[in-house]
Amino acid sequence: MADMEDAPKPDLRRGFALRDLPDGAMVHGRVDAEDAILLRSGRALYAVGALCPHYHAPLNEGLIAGDTIRCPMHHACFSLRTGEALRAPALDPIPCWRVELDGEMAFVREKLAEPSPRRIAPAKASSGPATVVIIGAGAAGLAAADMLRREGYQGAVTMLSAEDSPPCDRPNLSKDFLAGTAPEDWMPLRVPEFYTERRIELVLNTQVSILDVAHRQVQLGDGRRIGFGAALIATGAEPVRLEIPGAAPSQIHYLRTFADSRAIVAKAATAKCAVVVGASFIGLEVAASLRTRGIEVHVVGPDSVPLERVLGPEVGRFVQGLHESHGVRFHLGRTVQRIDGERLTLSDGAILDADLVVLGVGVRPSISLAQQAGLAIDRGISVNEYLETSMPGVYAAGDVARWPDPHCGERIRVEHWVVAQRQGQVAARNILGQREPFDAVPFFWSQHYEVAINYVGHAEKWDSVHVEGTLASHDCAVSYAFAGRTLAVATISRDLQNLRAELALEMTRC
Repeated sequence: MADMEDAPKPDLRRGFALRDLPDGAMVHGRVDAEDAILLRSGRALYAVGALCPHYHAPLNEGLIAGDTIRCPMHHACFSLRTGEALRAPALDPIPCWRVELDGEMAFVREKLAEPSPRRIAPAKASSGPATVVIIGAGAAGLAAADMLRREGYQGAVTMLSAEDSPPCDRPNLSKDFLAGTAPEDWMPLRVPEFYTERRIELVLNTQVSILDVAHRQVQLGDGRRIGFGAALIATGAEPVRLEIPGAAPSQIHYLRTFADSRAIVAKAATAKCAVVVGASFIGLEVAASLRTRGIEVHVVGPDSVPLERVLGPEVGRFVQGLHESHGVRFHLGRTVQRIDGERLTLSDGAILDADLVVLGVGVRPSISLAQQAGLAIDRGISVNEYLETSMPGVYAAGDVARWPDPHCGERIRVEHWVVAQRQGQVAARNILGQREPFDAVPFFWSQHYEVAINYVGHAEKWDSVHVEGTLASHDCAVSYAFAGRTLAVATISRDLQNLRAELALEMTRC
């Protein structure tokens, strides 16, 4: 992305000529001491903060869609009228200023107040749940709790987490934090005061042993019971664990929680050679992070091409080559047969020596509570378009939820951070009676050294792949289609094109 400090920025308080701001255009300037953008959408003029509060991407490189603006990096969406963060991954608003038109000049005036929690109408408030229990404190759980308060809900909100840390930036666990380029204090999604100020009870190190839907209660591992008016199951997924002969449990590392990532970081401090088992997105991101630390890395995987089932063979070979150019050694079409101390024996008899072993062979949805409660299961927790399970008042969001996707016409379950957050937000509004269908187009990103891959849509199968640009130049868009219809688009260095693809896919219904 362009450096926002390259050129002098106009003082938007002093006015900007409309002739230099055609419909759909943005200008990056300053308002007092703040970076801001002035933009035009149709006949409307808006002035908003220049940076996305999620990862501080420049919004002037994003996409205007009606009275919203979308972040070019990770597709957060903001209201141009109020600055509110309408869709994750950003949860905080951007600044907004009033714009005044005087002749052919636009002047930025006073800053507007930040959006306040909406007031629930008395009729709706009286019919809403008295309490909400959220099982899980990951992407979906936190987004739901945050949205309940933003929507004006005043009842008790309890988040129950089996983890020992507050909700954190989970995608970063395999990326910058593991690579050593993001400090630990960047990782929490919210400061401790957030939960206190919004009256969200966050209970850590707590297992939910029973979901009693008949009596509207959850039972905790210590026997305590908590009642609920509505519940959200946001238990996420668990790493697939392999039984490898000879391996001691302390030798094998998985990556799902903050504690997992900390353990790998601690081991990496003295490790010289690592073996990553599994050429998945997580596995390859771990490989890239460990290489950034200067550790020798081998990747072992059963497939002949990494990521082929998600991105196809051409993109998969490109990703493999990218890692190989950074010194990663691949052992594909093979598995680990045995571990003896620091010696790994592969299925073809090859021997690898490693003092760090990380397994990234996929995850499974954590659905045992839902199964025990008698909820409908379909390779995940089956939900309707409102993310409600087969039991009224009990919702599911995130990695566990399988929902009817209006864009591909099938029931799908995806394991994307942004999808989980957006489902948590929609589930919260539906807990409050808004009956909002979940229809967001899935989006995820994956980082490999200097290359970020943005993927929008959902393609479990395709019959044609079109590459615009070249993978070798790290500048391309890859479209996946079936029967002549585009299902998904992956881009490298084409963030705006990825946003436009998302918008186009949103307009498509089966």
